[in-house]
Amino acid sequence: MNAALHRYAVLVSGATFALVFIGGLVTSTGSGLAVPDWPLSFGMVFPPMAGGVLFEHGHRIVAATVGALVTALYIWTVLTVKRRSVTTLAACALGAVVLQGLLGGLTVLLRLPPAVSVAHACLAQAFLCTTVALAVVTGGAWERPALRHEERASISLRVLAIATTAGVYGQLILGAVMRHTGAGLAIPDFPLAFGGVIPPFADPRVQIHFAHRIGALIVSALAAWTIARILRAHHDEPLLRRPALLLAALVLAQAALGALTIWTGRAVIPTTAHVLGGATVLATSFLITLRSHRLIAARGSEATGGVAVRVPA
Repeated sequence: MNAALHRYAVLVSGATFALVFIGGLVTSTGSGLAVPDWPLSFGMVFPPMAGGVLFEHGHRIVAATVGALVTALYIWTVLTVKRRSVTTLAACALGAVVLQGLLGGLTVLLRLPPAVSVAHACLAQAFLCTTVALAVVTGGAWERPALRHEERASISLRVLAIATTAGVYGQLILGAVMRHTGAGLAIPDFPLAFGGVIPPFADPRVQIHFAHRIGALIVSALAAWTIARILRAHHDEPLLRRPALLLAALVLAQAALGALTIWTGRAVIPTTAHVLGGATVLATSFLITLRSHRLIAARGSEATGGVAVRVPA
């Protein structure tokens, strides 16, 4: 695999993380309509960068930069990579970044409708996963041919990793709904809810907020299960052990940031860090999913732990 292409794909993935953070700043600072027109800004390409314009127009500049980076990545991939799975991923990334730009424009032109804003946030996370996948599959470790057998269990690590990633993504959808419907402080205390365990559900925003808290417990349980399985059964595989340990740290940090978001009344820094933390948890869980499917033999295969078997890309 082309090492330069891999490094560039990692750069694109890192730039996407930065874009998610800056997009979170736009929402956290209430700057979504600081620039009321699109694609220009007050009829200009570069308006005065002050106040909320700094965040909103800055977000547009970073988004355009990421779009250019992804376009170059797509062209580079098509010209140099013969594996259809990789070129398809690159095409998906290009399509996603174009659609994301259009959704961002609609968000402004339609004056921040929750449905469009939530779709914009959810597509951002899916786009991030696509860039992470490109960074992974263009790396040399992806071509490693050895497969491992997994001990018999009711649920395989491959399935467990998918469930964890799906749970994280569902939790991020709930978080986006909460942010864009003004439900972030619908329950103003933590860890209790209005001083009790179960809050009153008359207000729909309380329902959304409490669902997000329950989702956090479910995701934490799934992540703990995945991490424990890896550390017990695959502790000698650094490509699984390292992201598992990172996932453990990230889930703990994300819980702390969620608490800080409430305790500080949704202060900008912890709130935005919580958004970025969610994206990082998703990316790490997704990385574990990709690697578990690459490294661990499906049940019934002929692979053995010590026998190298070539796996299609």
